[in-house]
Amino acid sequence: MNVKGAIEAALFSSSDPMTVKEIAERAGMSATDARYAVMDLRKEYDARDSAIMIAKVGNGYRMMLRTEYSEYTGRFAKAEMTGGMMRTLSTIAYNQPVLQSELFKTRGARTYDDVRTLTEMGMVSGRKAGQTLELTTTKKFVEYFGIGSTRLQDIREWIETHAKNL
Repeated sequence: MNVKGAIEAALFSSSDPMTVKEIAERAGMSATDARYAVMDLRKEYDARDSAIMIAKVGNGYRMMLRTEYSEYTGRFAKAEMTGGMMRTLSTIAYNQPVLQSELFKTRGARTYDDVRTLTEMGMVSGRKAGQTLELTTTKKFVEYFGIGSTRLQDIREWIETHAKNL
């Protein structure tokens, strides 16, 4: 078995970050072999300046597109989120926790549809705060965008750095 090939296939096919232990167990190899293979693959993708990278997300790894290439994906793939939905999501992420009623004042009537869809996607969660919802992003949001941290300051810095793509 080609260990790096197996790791690459695992990372490519997984929609969620995977720890080295998970990769090793699922691929039937030692954690040491899996760890070295992940590190080698990360270096190879970086060395060839690939649009794809193997990112460390929390305690796991995930294969994902480098941010600077994201503008090209819309030309070939149907977006999971509309531009308006991305703006709603980034507003929630940057200002969290934010009341849905306050979000409505800045984003308008589309807020309710966006929040419902973002909640269904697992990107946003809401808890009752009087007659409205207090909205925050979820761990899935952080993992999806490869932010690497759930700390509000880290999320804000990531948004400021990548705002041109949102």
